[in-house]
Amino acid sequence: MLKRRRIGRLLLIVLVLAIVAALLIGFLIYQWLKPPPPPPGPGQPGTTTTAPSNRPQAQPADCPDVLTLVIPGTWESKAGDDPYHPTANPKSLMLKVSSPLEEKFDRSRTEVYTVPYKAQFRNPTNLADRQASYDDSRAQGTRRAEEKLRKTHAHCPLTRYVLMGFSQGAVITGDVASDIANGRGPIPAADQDLVLGVGMIADGRRQPGGQHDVAPSPAGVGAEIALGGFGSMVPGTTLSGARSGGFGDLSDRVYSICAPGDLICDSPTVNDSLSAIGKLANAAGNPVHALYATTRYWKSNSGQSATQWMTAWASKLISGAPHPEHT
Repeated sequence: MLKRRRIGRLLLIVLVLAIVAALLIGFLIYQWLKPPPPPPGPGQPGTTTTAPSNRPQAQPADCPDVLTLVIPGTWESKAGDDPYHPTANPKSLMLKVSSPLEEKFDRSRTEVYTVPYKAQFRNPTNLADRQASYDDSRAQGTRRAEEKLRKTHAHCPLTRYVLMGFSQGAVITGDVASDIANGRGPIPAADQDLVLGVGMIADGRRQPGGQHDVAPSPAGVGAEIALGGFGSMVPGTTLSGARSGGFGDLSDRVYSICAPGDLICDSPTVNDSLSAIGKLANAAGNPVHALYATTRYWKSNSGQSATQWMTAWASKLISGAPHPEHT
């Protein structure tokens, strides 16, 4: 009887320790993946292939030459935001890219569409946190981005596309681009040439060498790859690992910016939970992720901030895009 009690107590202790470890890892994952609040107040165009012969010679008059699809990061959007005049977060990092493009180009040349979605990240260890989970937020953002692309392509068969995103928005942007490249996306594989470029700032599924890594580019991987072995250990926060099939034939048009030390996109690979806890603990309070609009932690070889580089890159793509006939 005494032996059974001892075994029972031991099992209880092991169970409690396992629960505590899971909660700790969940909290640290939350601290790692969430971006801090925003601070106060150019590459070469990708090559395209010959257009399929079954495309029409012209498209409807209301179609833009280019659709610029922008996906903000965590806490930078809301589900009910206006995609043409987003106001959910006036300090949104992606506004520093989309606003200059809207000012430079006429709506007929490029339609700048900012995907409205929850853009939240619930702390899995805080029962009082009523935000949407990362999985729910990401799913809504992906669904809405795909819906816009699908509807545009159906109505405007000659329109080209520039896709851009930051943080959670970069993950969604990369996921959508990967799906298109691998024949499972909202734009058919035969029309991949319509995608002029894909730009990501702080991609949580980044794999160095899987795309054009804009210098300076660190050697680490995205947090979802570093912690991919934990899968869905934390409820509502699925760590998806690497993208299946990568960017395929689109890889020559995909550009990724990651600041050294930003553990969202520059993480060491984690193989065991004890190592994860130690490395995740060092990520709490990391300020790098919030400052891509400055040159404090990342600047291009020509001295541009990440948002300046992305604006110049997208502007060049839009300026060089074809001018399809309209009916």
